[in-house]
Amino acid sequence: MDKILEAVVMSSYPNNVKQGLVRRVIEAAKQPMDSEQCWSMLELSTKLYLTGDTKYKRDIGKEVLEVYGHYHPEEFEEFFNVRFLLSLLQEGYGPLGKRSHYVLDYIQLGLQFVLESPSANSIFSLLRIEVLRKVCERPSPKQCAKISKLLIQHPQCIPTGKHQLLFCQQLIRCIGQFQCVSEGEEEIMEFLEQVNKVSGLLQRIWRTQTSAILPSLKELFTIISSTEEQEAPSNALASVVQFVPLELMDGVIRNLTNDDSITDVQMMMAIGRMIDWVSWPLGKNIDKWIIALLKGLAAVKKFSILIEVTLSKIEKVFSKLLYPIVREGALSVLQYMLLSFQHSHEAFHLLLPHIPRLVASLKKEDSNSATSSLEQLAELIHCMFFRFSGFPDLYEPVLEAVKALPIPNEDRIKHLLGQNAWTSQKNELACFYPRLASKSETGKIGLINLGNTCYMNSIIQSLFMASDFRHSVLNLAEGNSQPLMTKLQWLFAFLEHSQRPAISPESFLSASWPPWFTPGAQQDCSEYLKYLLDRLHEEEKTGKRIYQKLKESSLMSQAVEHHYLNKTLIEKMFGGKMMTKIRCLKCLNVSSREEAFTDLSLAFPPSDRNVCGSTSILPVEEIGPQFIEPPENAGQLMGSPWVQRKAPMASDPAALSMSVETLGFQEHGEAANPVSGNDGAVDAAKDPLSTFREQACAPKDSRSVPDLINYFLSPERLTAENKYHCEKCASLQDAEKVAELTEGPHYLILTLLRFSFDPRTMKRKKILDNVSIPVVLKLPILVAPEETEEVCRREKDNAVPGSGFMTVVYDLCSVVVHSGISSESGHYYCYSRECTDTIPHGQSREGVPKPASDKQLDFEIQWYLFNDTRVSFSSFESVSNVTSFFPKDTAYVLFYRQRPGRQSCLLHEALAEAGRLHGEPSLHKDLMEAISKDNILFLQEQEKEARNRAAYISALPKSPLWWRDLDRDKDDDSSSGGCSPAAGGGGSGSFHGLVF
Repeated sequence: MDKILEAVVMSSYPNNVKQGLVRRVIEAAKQPMDSEQCWSMLELSTKLYLTGDTKYKRDIGKEVLEVYGHYHPEEFEEFFNVRFLLSLLQEGYGPLGKRSHYVLDYIQLGLQFVLESPSANSIFSLLRIEVLRKVCERPSPKQCAKISKLLIQHPQCIPTGKHQLLFCQQLIRCIGQFQCVSEGEEEIMEFLEQVNKVSGLLQRIWRTQTSAILPSLKELFTIISSTEEQEAPSNALASVVQFVPLELMDGVIRNLTNDDSITDVQMMMAIGRMIDWVSWPLGKNIDKWIIALLKGLAAVKKFSILIEVTLSKIEKVFSKLLYPIVREGALSVLQYMLLSFQHSHEAFHLLLPHIPRLVASLKKEDSNSATSSLEQLAELIHCMFFRFSGFPDLYEPVLEAVKALPIPNEDRIKHLLGQNAWTSQKNELACFYPRLASKSETGKIGLINLGNTCYMNSIIQSLFMASDFRHSVLNLAEGNSQPLMTKLQWLFAFLEHSQRPAISPESFLSASWPPWFTPGAQQDCSEYLKYLLDRLHEEEKTGKRIYQKLKESSLMSQAVEHHYLNKTLIEKMFGGKMMTKIRCLKCLNVSSREEAFTDLSLAFPPSDRNVCGSTSILPVEEIGPQFIEPPENAGQLMGSPWVQRKAPMASDPAALSMSVETLGFQEHGEAANPVSGNDGAVDAAKDPLSTFREQACAPKDSRSVPDLINYFLSPERLTAENKYHCEKCASLQDAEKVAELTEGPHYLILTLLRFSFDPRTMKRKKILDNVSIPVVLKLPILVAPEETEEVCRREKDNAVPGSGFMTVVYDLCSVVVHSGISSESGHYYCYSRECTDTIPHGQSREGVPKPASDKQLDFEIQWYLFNDTRVSFSSFESVSNVTSFFPKDTAYVLFYRQRPGRQSCLLHEALAEAGRLHGEPSLHKDLMEAISKDNILFLQEQEKEARNRAAYISALPKSPLWWRDLDRDKDDDSSSGGCSPAAGGGGSGSFHGLVF
């Protein structure tokens, strides 16, 4: 019968004809027959099954085997013996030998017919040994899957005792070597199915033998932490982790992170490879294990590992959000990585170029998964905006991409940041702040944030960019007995000449620290600035004077010398004077007092007050008591909250009003000054107040700096509990108080009083109103009567005859921005530029510096953005628009520099003369040596860091071409190159690109 069957199978008849003949043979096999005939048929069916070159032949062999196993069990048991199985497993079958692919299938098929036979235990014992040996030989994924299928169906064949533990470990090593060589989707799906079968066997073993789990995980960690492997372990190892019970997670992670035998390099290698597992499409709980290990490393303060791994892997994790099948896990890992990386903006900034493209792709996908991910991603982005504010130029495209998505409230943001931080002790991360490889392309140097010290950094950078002040500080003589000023000189010198990308202001912070400030807490930068300038002023005022350049000049008269030598450097640079006048509205007696100031604190007008249009904005002409008309009767006086004034007539020269004017609201390309003629000219044909309204008023729904200054200079009515004690009346009386600027400072500092106390919450709340900032500002300065004629003669363009006032022009040079909604929190950064009296390379024929025009000051002087360690190029457009894009980022402190004029000409001339005589400030010997030594030290540190870093991360798992995931999703699918689908990379749904 075996000959007949063989002849039929090997014949050239059509399969349907063969099938009929085979049916007859099989039916005949169900009848009793002798042992020799059975043996022959079993040999033939075995040959067909193991060596058949077609599926048809193997199927016939299988069918015959099943018939003989069922109808002739004794003969089958005799044929299917231990010696025969051992030969199959060790030597293979027939001419194929060990290359027989169906031996394991054959054994699995035959086992079902010998389970109750006396030889069953011997066969099981043999298979326990042989499957272990097979696994140690590192079979292919397909063979491994067959072993797993066999053992799952026949668990009696699973190795036991110590062999079982070894089997699990070796099986994990097999999985670690699995590779899918094909890029076809069907082959990929088959590979994934094979991996699941193998990991499913481990799950079965662990369920019945939990003691095997921890040794298996130890083996897994050994594989992924190895630095000696030539080829990275397969991501298929992710399938193993998903079956580890979550209740074991805490203990496993604690043991790993506290194991002193595991080096940092090994740990970094392991977590890096685990993060790569987010691309494994069928894994469960993989994200939980990754996050748990990251948290475990944070708990033992392994911050260097966390930083290196996050920076090297976060972009790859982000790219996996394109794939719905792994999106949920990838997003979980991304959220933790970003929310925990709070000491630096580096990780978030790596993602900025890719966010708009990903958001566009998710919107285009229009699925529930994409919608949910978009909302979570937007929440994450706003958390990062909140934590790392001060980068408006970088964030603008991202903000535009997510503008239509929900914005979380601040409590939610603080909750997310608070629960995910690596540590609550910020000083523990001090040594891990961004390592900048080189100086900013701007040539400027940043300042390291020492723990909520951005308020100081922004002020220091603004003062440093005030070039006249900087030069004066750098020119101070050695041994000037002014310790704080000396520290500022050293800090300025390092900012000017250091080769470091950023320097630490720790020494200056400790010296200039206001005693009531809380260490580590956010502070008010305006409060710090006032304290700092007052300290510097008082230090010099007590006799430790440092500014002697003007005294040495023979160009100055004794009177002028006396005037300036009696001033400290702070007074010369930032000091102005203001006259406060109070007029009793009963006796009309006027008392006045002149006060010095270093900054003007500008309050916001009440919301119901139209600052631009109301005549209650006091034109300067109306400030004096002589312009306040006495009331006709007491009832009129008491019933009016403000004294009514007559509007000035344009035809009356005496009524010409001088008001704060501004330039710089125009779009690029328009004239900087809408008033024709020279700078500061007043068109007498118009009412100056209406002229001001045309030029300076911001839109009705916003304020401008001139609005706030005019409100500051407008009269204040003192009534009720604020009544004024009149010395002439010897009693409390209603009065009116006005302020007049009598001397403009060289650098005008304006503080916008954005923080007000809210009695309901008992906290200082922030006024978030957008305030338009002019790049050129004109202030009215009161001139003494005896100087009026001289002023009109010398400053005919900037003075109004008969008014007693002259115009002083200021150029914007720095803007300190506060990001946040409370003075006790948020972040400070600043925009700055160096304003000078001359155009770059601009000299007149006589060699005298040529004043720069408004337009040149606007557009030829480079703006910079200083944000702690980061310094970048910026523009006035960014300054103007920052609040429009980021409502919590508002201008807080402004620095303006006065242009040369009557009031400032002596100081300007002295500074110009000092510049011509000495050129760049020359530093004293000790300071020059300190800077030189530190620059050499920095180069040595760079070399050492480069060597250490190369050794530290050389073993990090490589993530080649991760960006292809994002590039594939470009709308233009016709792009050429290796990233396009045409080049073999596959589309966004490519399984090969996803998994491997």
